[in-house]
Amino acid sequence: MARRTRVLSALALAAAAALVPVQATAQQPVNQRPAPPGAPCTAPVKPAPQMTVEPCDSPGRIIEKAANIVPTRGQLAWQQREVTAFTHFGMNTFTGREWGSGTEDEKLFAPRAVDADQWMRAYKAAGAEQVMLTAKHHDGFVLYPSRYTGHSVALSPGSPDVVAAYVKAARKAGLKVGLYLSPSDGAELPHAWHAQWVDTIREKQAEGRPLSLPERMALEDGDRAPADEGRFGNGSAVTERTIPTLVPGDDRAAAVARGKLPAFTVRADDYDAYYLNQLYEIFTQYGPIEELWLDGANPWSGSGITQKYDVKQWFDLVKALSPNTVVFQGPQGVRWVGNENGTARETEWSVTPHATDPWTGLGSLPNDSTDPDIGSRARILDPAVNYLQWYPAEADVSIRPGWFHHADEKPKTPAQLMNLYEKSAGRNASLLLNVPPDKDGRIDDADVASLTAFGSDVRRIYGTDVRKGNPAPYTFDRVAVREDIRHGQRVERFAVEARIGGTWQRIAEGTTIGHRRILPLAAPVTATSVRVKVLESRAAPHLGATTLHLSTAP
Repeated sequence: MARRTRVLSALALAAAAALVPVQATAQQPVNQRPAPPGAPCTAPVKPAPQMTVEPCDSPGRIIEKAANIVPTRGQLAWQQREVTAFTHFGMNTFTGREWGSGTEDEKLFAPRAVDADQWMRAYKAAGAEQVMLTAKHHDGFVLYPSRYTGHSVALSPGSPDVVAAYVKAARKAGLKVGLYLSPSDGAELPHAWHAQWVDTIREKQAEGRPLSLPERMALEDGDRAPADEGRFGNGSAVTERTIPTLVPGDDRAAAVARGKLPAFTVRADDYDAYYLNQLYEIFTQYGPIEELWLDGANPWSGSGITQKYDVKQWFDLVKALSPNTVVFQGPQGVRWVGNENGTARETEWSVTPHATDPWTGLGSLPNDSTDPDIGSRARILDPAVNYLQWYPAEADVSIRPGWFHHADEKPKTPAQLMNLYEKSAGRNASLLLNVPPDKDGRIDDADVASLTAFGSDVRRIYGTDVRKGNPAPYTFDRVAVREDIRHGQRVERFAVEARIGGTWQRIAEGTTIGHRRILPLAAPVTATSVRVKVLESRAAPHLGATTLHLSTAP
C-alpha cells in the first residue's frame, strides 16, 4: 500500500512527549479509493472500544477502524497499572498440590493466620499497583463463606473470610483489587459420573497408560465424592431464575425487596445459576473490583464431562454491578499473553480481530492466543474477521516454579524479575506476578527479599529520566517509548536515533509501541538528544513521553 510521510511539528511533539529533546517522524497509509456515493460504509469512523467489520468495508476502512479502536475507561486505568501481584492461596496450599480434585475435606484448609497486611507490604515493595486473589480455584473451594456451596471456608477451622481480609488490606494499602473465580469446579462434578471416571482412571493406571494431572489427583483421593451438589455439566434444564437466588434465612431478602440490592432475571441451568450467584456475592459484598479473572481451564472435557457457559449473562451481570471492571477473557477486557513465562511478544497489539462477538464467548480470538501474530494487518484483514476490539495482554508468571506455595521451591532472583518486567510491562503488556503465601498465611521471607530488591531496582532505573536535572550529554542504556493510547494503538514500526558526537545514529528500532515499549541497548550510549521516527502507522500517531534510563548503578 502506498504511503506518504508526515512530520510532527516540534510544538505538537513537545505537547505529546513532555520531555525534550525528542523528535518524531511519522508515515501513515493513504486511504484506498473511496466507496461510491450512497454506499453503506461511508459514515465517519468514530473511536470506540469495539467495532463491527461490515461486508462492505474496504481494506482501507478496516485499517481505519483498527486505528480508532480505543480503550474503555476501565481498560485505560488497568493499563496504567503495569504490575499486578497474583495470590494463589487455597486448598492446594495445604495439600501440596497445584490442582485439587474438589473432594478434599474443608478442614484441611487451616492457616495459622491470614496476614493479608503482610502480603500487601510485600506486593507494594515490588511496585505492584493491583492485587489478585484466587477466590475459587478449579477444585471449587471458595475462600469466602458462600451461601451456595458447602465447600468453603465456612467449614474450615476458624471460618476465615479470606476474600474480606484480602480486599480490606488491599484497599488500606492503596492497591486496586482483582478476584479470580474459576468457572471450572471439581467440587460440582456429578457424583455418579465421577465414580465411573475414577474407575476408568484405575484401569488406565493398571494398563500403564499415562495419567493427566487432574486424573492423578482424582486417583489420590480415591472414592471420595465431589464435595458439593454435582451441578457442573449435569445436563439440567435452562429455566428462568432470579439472581440473587435467596436461600432460607437470607440476610439480603429485605434489601432486595426494597430495591437496595438489584435483582436480575436470567435463563440458566443449575451451574450457570450457581456461578451467577457467586458473581453476585463477590460484587455486592466485596466490590466494586477492578478485575475479574475467568480462567479458561476445562480439565474434564476429554473425559466426557463439560459445562456450556452462557457467558453473555455473566458479562451483563458484571457490567451492571461494576461498570469499570475489566474481565480477563471478557469483552473489552484483557487477554492471556499466550504463555505462563511472563513475557510478551516483540510485536504486541492491544487491538485484536475476532470472528465472533466478544460478548458471546471466553476469549474468542480467531487465532489461538499463543500465536506469534495476534493483531497484524494480515490478521485484521482476514475475511473471517467480523469484529475488532481493544484487548490488551496480561503476562502471568509465578515467582516460584509452582503457583501455590511449596516449601522446597525457591523464588526467582531480582535480576530474573527485572528481565520479566522489561519483557512484559516493557512490551505493551501488564505483568501478573504470582507470589503465593505459605501455610502460616504469610509471604515467605525469601520471596519478600526478592520482591523488595526487584522493586527497588525498578524505581532506581525507571523512576526518573536521566535527563531530569542533568545537562546534556546524557548516558543511558534503556529507551522507553510510549503512545497516548487514549487515541488507540497505531504505530507499526519505529526507530530511535541519538545525536552522538554531532551525528544522528540509529540506536534501536521496533514494531509496536502501545502503552510503553522498553528498548534495552547493547551498551550504554552518551548523546545530546534523542528522536523517535515512526516509520509505519495505521493513522496519525499520538506519541507519549519518550524517556531515557540507565540500568547500571551510578
